[in-house]
Parts: sequence; structure tokens; C-alpha cells
Amino acid sequence: MPRSAAFSPRGPAAIGPYSHAVWAGDLLYCSGQTPIDPTTTKLIDGDVTAQTHRVFDNLQAVVEDAGLTMDDVIKCNVYLTDMANFSAMNAAYTTRFSAPFPARTTVAVAGLPLNASVEIELVAKRP
Repeated sequence: MPRSAAFSPRGPAAIGPYSHAVWAGDLLYCSGQTPIDPTTTKLIDGDVTAQTHRVFDNLQAVVEDAGLTMDDVIKCNVYLTDMANFSAMNAAYTTRFSAPFPARTTVAVAGLPLNASVEIELVAKRP
């Protein structure tokens, strides 16, 4: 089955050879997003809370432009450069979903593109 890409004109341009998201049947696999402002194409200033909100703004644009909502998200993978930022990221994260929350994995990584503090990828499913 060939890949069917999804693209959001409201999201930041890809900084590499990848699609914003790819459909696989009823599943939408969104590429990891970093806190890039789509208008300036630069990493935003701010702490991990501000960066997490920017990441979710970018992801939400992709999800919505693919015809879904954040309520359709079933799985998130969160990458942090410092696990000391977990509580702040988690507080921002909880404002983006309602119970029952998507499944989630959070891991620490050595580094992220453009020295971001957080990157998040997700999977959503058509209802």
C-alpha cells in the first residue's frame, strides 16, 4: 500500500525529508514536532511549558487539517532533553487532552533538533 501523506499549511515547514503525517488505513501517524513557530520558522523562546504548548499547536494543526481532532489521538511519544522538565511538560500536556487520556511514553534524549527541550509525536485514529 503506498504512503498517503497529510500536510498542514498551518504547521511549520519540515526541516528534513519527512511528511507532517502519513495515513495507514484509519491511523494517522504524525511526525515528531518541535517548538518551531510556523510564521518565523525558528524555535520559539521560552521554557519547556511554552515549548510544549507550541509543539501541541503544531500537532493540532496537522491533526485538524487531516480531518481529525485531538480527541482522536490514541498515542503520544514525548522526548525531553532533561527529565527535570517532566512536571512542567506534564502540566502543559494535561491542558490538551481530556480523560481518558491517550497512551503515552516519555523518554529522555541526549538532544533534539535546533536544541529544542521537547519533541512530541502522536498517532490518531479516525472515529
